[in-house]
Amino acid sequence: MEPKKQRRGPASPLVHLAVDPESELPMYRQVYEGLRESILSGRLARGARLPSSRALAADLGVARNTVLQAFDQLRSEGYLHGRRGGGTRAREVIPDSLLTVPRAKSGETTSARSRRAGTSQGGGSAPRVAQGAVSDTPRLSQRGRALVSSGATLIRAGGPHAPFELGVPAYDAFPRRLWGQLAARRWRRGDVDLGERDPAGEAVLRVAIAEYLATARGVRCTTDQVFVLNGAQQALHLAAQLLLDPGDRVWIEEPGYVGARVAFEAAGARLVPVPVDEDGFDTAAATHLAPDARLAYVTPSHQFPLGVVMSASRRLQLLAWARANGAWILEDDYDSEFRYTGRPLPCMQGLEAERNDGSPSRVLYVGTFSKTLVSGLRLGYMVVPDALIEPFRAARSTVDRHTPTIHQQVLADFIGEGHYFRHIRHVRNLCAERQAVLVDAAESRLRGAMTIHADPAGLHVLGRLAPGTDDVAAHAAAMRRGVRSAPLSGFYIRQPTPAKSALVLGYGGFDEPSIRRAVDELAIALESIRSA
Repeated sequence: MEPKKQRRGPASPLVHLAVDPESELPMYRQVYEGLRESILSGRLARGARLPSSRALAADLGVARNTVLQAFDQLRSEGYLHGRRGGGTRAREVIPDSLLTVPRAKSGETTSARSRRAGTSQGGGSAPRVAQGAVSDTPRLSQRGRALVSSGATLIRAGGPHAPFELGVPAYDAFPRRLWGQLAARRWRRGDVDLGERDPAGEAVLRVAIAEYLATARGVRCTTDQVFVLNGAQQALHLAAQLLLDPGDRVWIEEPGYVGARVAFEAAGARLVPVPVDEDGFDTAAATHLAPDARLAYVTPSHQFPLGVVMSASRRLQLLAWARANGAWILEDDYDSEFRYTGRPLPCMQGLEAERNDGSPSRVLYVGTFSKTLVSGLRLGYMVVPDALIEPFRAARSTVDRHTPTIHQQVLADFIGEGHYFRHIRHVRNLCAERQAVLVDAAESRLRGAMTIHADPAGLHVLGRLAPGTDDVAAHAAAMRRGVRSAPLSGFYIRQPTPAKSALVLGYGGFDEPSIRRAVDELAIALESIRSA
């Protein structure tokens, strides 16, 4: 068998990497892992200056964005420091050496400990490991390494939220006083059960969720099918762990939600990126790429991050494929409450449940309260087919038993007494106004540099960059001005074409003055890279 061809850059005095274009591992991840291993092994000396991203990309024969993504990940994890334009170096002290704290001998001073470790407070050579000493780096399982490698991308940067950070709800609209009153009433009554509870969730909340979903989204389910979870991310992880074996193929949207990708990678699945166009997830392309897939993950009501709606014909094709192949569909309905014009298509779970031929449902439906209320409550839910009720109940009990009882009961009161419907109407109108402010400000301040069109749904919009603009560079420039965004290229597994260069901008959690100030700063940032 002929060996795979590999692209190799020429030997470098600093580091030598190899990337395999035929590997299922994304290119940026190959560059990241190669650089990290070089630092850990000592082939890349501590404090050494790396080649520029442009030079390294040329050596390896990859896109510059690929190298920039790898550099950004290594900087965020503490292996590199420096900034673009000013040179990038390996850190003198890497994060792996900080996982354990050396014990000081009695009476030993800080400087003595530093000399014993082979370093000084002012810097110096890398510490030497004595013969027979145990490495400071913990030995993780293969799955543990995958979790650390993928999960690092989900860790939020510290500090207060700032425009245009994704996933930020309208915190200022959350009815804090009312929520507190409902919680206090529960405590006064003494009806908060402080013991172990049902892993599926409080019955009163599951009833409320089932009734709400039937009215708002056309979900057809019994109370037993509803599971209350600590957010949608836990739902994705539970589904991946229960339904997938290592090596199973999973259809995933391209571009798509990174959190889903992380959950499937942690289960050992093989990701199959499926293109998304104006009609949403391309079921025909998916069938051609991997007809034997075990599961399909889709966001049909408002695709993340492009915002398109999956057409009815493609939904029916996907359902037919799942039934014919005994596969599963994981439907993530993450922001369906935020539709500003027209009515959304019914959810896929409802379409599947309409059949009366006795065959089991193949759809798992996932939703969250993190967008409509606040993310800190960690309240989400999943509706599973009848055949999966007991497996999910057992699996949930091994993870964290159940979601905190008081949060569930207060939310049940909040929904049951009509507060939730009123709150959704209020926050939907508020977010529609905030999107209009962003579109208006972009029209006047970003013309020629970025184009933003109104979206009939959701809490984010795409800012399409002018031709030739690198979205990773634009993201970095915006961050230097205090504006948070996400480069669209970061949501792809394969390298996107330059024509798809854009920033994904969240607006739901920010008021009008904050949005307008951020647009002004973004305009300055984009001008800086255009004139560079």
